Amino acid sequence: MEITTIIVVALAVLVGLSLGLLGGGGSILVVPLLTYIGGLDPREAIATSLFVVGATSLVSLVGHARKGNVQWRTGLIFGAAGMVGAFGGGLAGGYIPGTVLMVAFAIMMIATAGAMIKGRKDRDGQSTDHHHPLWRILLDGLVVGAATGLVGAGGGFLVVPALVLLAGLPMTAAVGTSLLVIAMKSFAGLGGYLTSVSLDWPLVAAVTAAAIAGSFIGVRLTSVVPEKALRKGFGYFVLLMGAFVLSQELPFPAAPIILGIVVVLATAAAICMLGFKERCPLRSATPAVVSMA
Repeated sequence: MEITTIIVVALAVLVGLSLGLLGGGGSILVVPLLTYIGGLDPREAIATSLFVVGATSLVSLVGHARKGNVQWRTGLIFGAAGMVGAFGGGLAGGYIPGTVLMVAFAIMMIATAGAMIKGRKDRDGQSTDHHHPLWRILLDGLVVGAATGLVGAGGGFLVVPALVLLAGLPMTAAVGTSLLVIAMKSFAGLGGYLTSVSLDWPLVAAVTAAAIAGSFIGVRLTSVVPEKALRKGFGYFVLLMGAFVLSQELPFPAAPIILGIVVVLATAAAICMLGFKERCPLRSATPAVVSMA
């Protein structure tokens, strides 16, 4: 086994660790890990990420299902629409230049970071009045699925609020149900990519096994590490990673400017939360639960 492969697999354990600790979020790092360290073509990295995300979500789904946190009917309806969008996104992604895909992925990373840093009010045990027609749920699933299939991220930061606002699920049910949706979308997106991309299956299996093993460790550490502080810290890390990806993919004058803007915004957000505390709009009123597998 090459030293590069060993490093990638070792870091995949850390990705899984963050998944277990945060209930998601770590999968957003699989693509840059495989691209910049593993040396994979962006399309191969995205397709590999879809498999890793799908498999890890299925494993995590089992635990949530045992706790009764999965609304199967809602998840299957939303997931079916997501699979159509993800397969289409995967088909399109196989023919889009790698640089364009990585820029789109970086934008999704920055959006994910914003969701993690700000958090969402936990409406656990409460239903919501935001019920929408079935066609809205299907349309939202289609759009979220297309984003997932195109850039390889599970899209949990989009799925969870959609399930809360459109399907009227309480937060714990939305988090558990999102794992079903993410798994369905990820494998559908992978199917789209496999029409034009070939994968190194031994590497895929090794990275997936390492991520799953890390997720088990992370779950055990949830009672030790404060989730809220960790989630915000990880959000800032993802924000900087997104800026790094942009700096690698964009031409010279734009790259340092964007990187500087992101660093300034991250610093301002940190000052807001530390200096203004409860008055800062980035602070959530109650502990947050975010799933971004």
